[in-house]
Amino acid sequence: MGISIRAYGRYRGVSDTAVRKAIAAGRITAEVDGTINPVRADAEWAASTRAPDPPLAAPARPARARAASGVDVDDLAGVAPVTAKGGGNTYAQARTANEVLKAQHHKLRIAQLKGELIDRSQAMAQVFALARAERDAWLNWPARISSMLAAELGVDPHTMHVALEREVRQHLTELADFNARLD
Repeated sequence: MGISIRAYGRYRGVSDTAVRKAIAAGRITAEVDGTINPVRADAEWAASTRAPDPPLAAPARPARARAASGVDVDDLAGVAPVTAKGGGNTYAQARTANEVLKAQHHKLRIAQLKGELIDRSQAMAQVFALARAERDAWLNWPARISSMLAAELGVDPHTMHVALEREVRQHLTELADFNARLD
Protein backbone atom coordinates (compact mmCIF):
# COMPACT_ATOMS: atom_id res chain seq x y z
CA MET A 1 0.00 0.00 0.00
CA GLY A 2 1.38 3.40 -1.07
CA ILE A 3 0.25 7.01 -0.86
CA SER A 4 -2.56 8.77 -2.71
CA ILE A 5 -2.07 10.41 -6.07
CA ARG A 6 -2.58 13.85 -4.56
CA ALA A 7 -0.08 13.15 -1.75
CA TYR A 8 2.48 11.84 -4.27
CA GLY A 9 2.01 15.05 -6.33
CA ARG A 10 2.72 17.17 -3.23
CA TYR A 11 5.73 14.96 -2.42
CA ARG A 12 7.03 15.26 -5.96
CA GLY A 13 6.26 19.01 -6.24
CA VAL A 14 3.82 18.63 -9.11
CA SER A 15 0.06 18.75 -9.43
CA ASP A 16 -2.08 15.67 -9.04
CA THR A 17 -3.07 16.16 -12.68
CA ALA A 18 0.56 15.70 -13.72
CA VAL A 19 0.70 12.47 -11.71
CA ARG A 20 -2.53 11.24 -13.35
CA LYS A 21 -1.11 12.06 -16.81
CA ALA A 22 2.11 10.17 -15.98
CA ILE A 23 0.06 7.13 -14.95
CA ALA A 24 -2.11 7.34 -18.09
CA ALA A 25 0.99 7.68 -20.31
CA GLY A 26 2.61 4.67 -18.60
CA ARG A 27 5.57 6.62 -17.26
CA ILE A 28 4.73 5.47 -13.72
CA THR A 29 2.57 2.60 -12.46
CA ALA A 30 0.01 2.69 -9.71
CA GLU A 31 -0.62 -0.10 -7.21
CA VAL A 32 -3.63 -2.33 -7.62
CA ASP A 33 -5.56 -0.28 -5.07
CA GLY A 34 -4.80 2.98 -6.98
CA THR A 35 -2.13 4.27 -4.62
CA ILE A 36 1.44 5.13 -5.56
CA ASN A 37 4.61 3.50 -4.21
CA PRO A 38 6.83 6.62 -3.95
CA VAL A 39 10.20 4.82 -4.23
CA ARG A 40 9.23 2.86 -7.34
CA ALA A 41 7.35 5.83 -8.85
CA ASP A 42 10.39 8.11 -8.36
CA ALA A 43 12.62 5.64 -10.20
CA GLU A 44 10.09 5.22 -13.03
CA TRP A 45 9.57 9.01 -13.23
CA ALA A 46 13.30 9.67 -13.48
CA ALA A 47 13.79 6.93 -16.09
CA SER A 48 10.93 7.98 -18.35
CA THR A 49 11.04 11.77 -18.06
CA ARG A 50 13.39 13.76 -20.25
CA ALA A 51 15.28 16.59 -18.56
CA PRO A 52 14.31 20.06 -19.79
CA ASP A 53 16.62 21.61 -22.36
CA PRO A 54 18.82 24.40 -21.06
CA PRO A 55 17.87 27.86 -22.36
CA LEU A 56 19.73 28.90 -25.47
CA ALA A 57 22.31 31.61 -24.88
CA ALA A 58 22.16 34.55 -27.24
CA PRO A 59 25.48 35.03 -29.00
CA ALA A 60 26.89 38.53 -28.85
CA ARG A 61 26.54 40.28 -32.18
CA PRO A 62 29.15 42.87 -33.07
CA ALA A 63 28.00 46.37 -34.01
CA ARG A 64 29.01 45.73 -37.62
CA ALA A 65 26.64 42.75 -37.84
CA ARG A 66 23.82 44.73 -36.22
CA ALA A 67 24.29 47.53 -38.74
CA ALA A 68 24.34 45.07 -41.65
CA SER A 69 21.10 43.46 -40.54
CA GLY A 70 19.36 46.83 -40.36
CA VAL A 71 17.81 46.01 -36.99
CA ASP A 72 18.90 48.07 -34.02
CA VAL A 73 19.21 46.09 -30.79
CA ASP A 74 17.60 48.98 -28.89
CA ASP A 75 14.51 48.61 -31.09
CA LEU A 76 14.15 44.93 -30.21
CA ALA A 77 13.11 45.88 -26.65
CA GLY A 78 14.82 43.03 -24.85
CA VAL A 79 14.21 40.26 -27.37
CA ALA A 80 17.37 38.18 -27.48
CA PRO A 81 18.31 36.93 -30.95
CA VAL A 82 18.83 33.18 -31.27
CA THR A 83 20.89 31.76 -34.09
CA ALA A 84 19.66 28.58 -35.72
CA LYS A 85 21.98 25.57 -35.92
CA GLY A 86 22.44 26.16 -39.64
CA GLY A 87 23.69 29.70 -39.02
CA GLY A 88 20.65 31.46 -40.52
CA ASN A 89 17.91 33.40 -38.82
CA THR A 90 15.28 31.59 -36.85
CA TYR A 91 11.60 32.16 -37.40
CA ALA A 92 11.47 34.13 -34.16
CA GLN A 93 14.27 36.42 -35.37
CA ALA A 94 12.62 36.97 -38.72
CA ARG A 95 9.32 37.71 -37.06
CA THR A 96 10.97 40.07 -34.56
CA ALA A 97 12.75 41.92 -37.37
CA ASN A 98 9.46 42.18 -39.24
CA GLU A 99 7.68 43.57 -36.18
CA VAL A 100 10.49 46.09 -35.60
CA LEU A 101 10.24 47.27 -39.20
CA LYS A 102 6.47 47.58 -38.95
CA ALA A 103 6.83 49.61 -35.74
CA GLN A 104 9.36 51.91 -37.38
CA HIS A 105 7.06 52.34 -40.39
CA HIS A 106 4.14 53.23 -38.13
CA LYS A 107 6.32 55.66 -36.19
CA LEU A 108 7.33 57.42 -39.41
CA ARG A 109 3.73 57.46 -40.66
CA ILE A 110 2.53 59.06 -37.41
CA ALA A 111 5.29 61.68 -37.60
CA GLN A 112 4.26 62.42 -41.18
CA LEU A 113 0.59 62.79 -40.20
CA LYS A 114 1.56 65.14 -37.36
CA GLY A 115 3.42 67.30 -39.87
CA GLU A 116 6.83 66.54 -38.38
CA LEU A 117 8.01 64.99 -41.67
CA ILE A 118 7.65 66.24 -45.21
CA ASP A 119 8.12 64.60 -48.56
CA ARG A 120 11.63 65.22 -49.88
CA SER A 121 10.51 65.69 -53.49
CA GLN A 122 7.92 68.26 -52.43
CA ALA A 123 10.53 70.14 -50.38
CA MET A 124 12.94 70.14 -53.34
CA ALA A 125 10.20 71.46 -55.62
CA GLN A 126 9.30 74.21 -53.13
CA VAL A 127 12.93 75.30 -52.76
CA PHE A 128 13.36 75.32 -56.53
CA ALA A 129 10.19 77.38 -57.03
CA LEU A 130 11.26 79.83 -54.32
CA ALA A 131 14.73 80.25 -55.84
CA ARG A 132 13.29 80.75 -59.32
CA ALA A 133 10.82 83.37 -58.07
CA GLU A 134 13.64 85.19 -56.27
CA ARG A 135 15.82 85.12 -59.40
CA ASP A 136 12.98 86.42 -61.59
CA ALA A 137 12.26 89.24 -59.15
CA TRP A 138 15.93 90.31 -59.22
CA LEU A 139 16.07 90.13 -63.03
CA ASN A 140 12.98 92.39 -63.30
CA TRP A 141 14.22 94.89 -60.72
CA PRO A 142 16.61 96.88 -62.97
CA ALA A 143 13.83 97.51 -65.56
CA ARG A 144 11.49 98.69 -62.82
CA ILE A 145 13.88 100.94 -60.90
CA SER A 146 16.43 102.19 -63.52
CA SER A 147 14.29 105.06 -64.93
CA MET A 148 13.51 106.42 -61.44
CA LEU A 149 17.15 106.23 -60.36
CA ALA A 150 18.31 107.80 -63.65
CA ALA A 151 15.94 110.75 -63.18
CA GLU A 152 17.01 111.19 -59.56
CA LEU A 153 20.74 111.04 -60.41
CA GLY A 154 20.44 112.94 -63.71
CA VAL A 155 21.97 110.22 -65.92
CA ASP A 156 20.85 108.47 -69.09
CA PRO A 157 18.06 105.94 -68.26
CA HIS A 158 19.35 103.36 -70.76
CA THR A 159 22.90 103.52 -69.35
CA MET A 160 21.51 103.17 -65.82
CA HIS A 161 19.39 100.17 -66.87
CA VAL A 162 22.34 98.41 -68.57
CA ALA A 163 24.63 99.02 -65.54
CA LEU A 164 22.06 97.77 -63.02
CA GLU A 165 21.21 94.71 -65.09
CA ARG A 166 24.91 93.82 -65.49
CA GLU A 167 25.52 94.07 -61.73
CA VAL A 168 22.36 92.10 -60.84
CA ARG A 169 23.30 89.30 -63.27
CA GLN A 170 26.81 89.16 -61.82
CA HIS A 171 25.36 88.96 -58.31
CA LEU A 172 22.95 86.18 -59.37
CA THR A 173 25.83 84.27 -60.96
CA GLU A 174 27.67 84.40 -57.65
CA LEU A 175 24.58 83.19 -55.82
CA ALA A 176 24.16 80.30 -58.30
CA ASP A 177 27.38 78.76 -56.97
CA PHE A 178 25.58 78.00 -53.71
CA ASN A 179 24.32 74.40 -53.71
CA ALA A 180 21.53 73.73 -51.22
CA ARG A 181 21.78 70.21 -49.73
CA LEU A 182 18.56 68.69 -48.51
CA ASP A 183 19.75 65.32 -47.20
